[in-house]
Amino acid sequence: MTDPGTQAVVHVVDDDEDLRHSMVFLLQSVEISALTYPSSASFLEELDAQEPAVVIVDVRMPGLSGFQLQEELVRRGYPAPIIFCSAHGDIPMSVRAMRAGAVDFLEKPYEPQRMLEVVQTQLRAAERAFAGQAGRRRVEERLGGLTPREREVLRLVVDGVPSRSIARRLGTSVKTVDVHRARIKAKTEAENLGTLVRDVLLHQIRV
Repeated sequence: MTDPGTQAVVHVVDDDEDLRHSMVFLLQSVEISALTYPSSASFLEELDAQEPAVVIVDVRMPGLSGFQLQEELVRRGYPAPIIFCSAHGDIPMSVRAMRAGAVDFLEKPYEPQRMLEVVQTQLRAAERAFAGQAGRRRVEERLGGLTPREREVLRLVVDGVPSRSIARRLGTSVKTVDVHRARIKAKTEAENLGTLVRDVLLHQIRV
């Protein structure tokens, strides 16, 4: 599970060995941790999906292209900001990358200061994104033990429906609804239902 204080790392995915070495040298010069991969496949093999990270990726590579890697990471729900860096970039490519969720598209040879500025901004964004994902995962785990009826009650509580109205909708008594509410609180180890509702809304979880 991601520690909110964990510092993000930069993953450099590029088949150009000289580029990988120069990128690591640049990033380490300002104490940014970086790992490199010669292909999309090697990156995916070693990927720790819960480690906060920023991904810098080339467009054209043997095997999975940068765009295909981006599609796979989106499919997996991986929240790392993706920066494209390519010698073959053009406006249609950059538009495609940004529409798919990339945060920037830089041309090779990249301008070092610009690269550092983009990476440093996205490292902070990555730490927030991964912390949020970890928080969502914790809430979903807490909800995992609820019965279908308890989830139904919680869904109505999240919608702001009072116990008396919940009872009418479910064809049961207010006392029974209160029992469900107490069980929900106990099973999720929530301080109170108000904080649980806040967490559900904050992480946009469908109950």
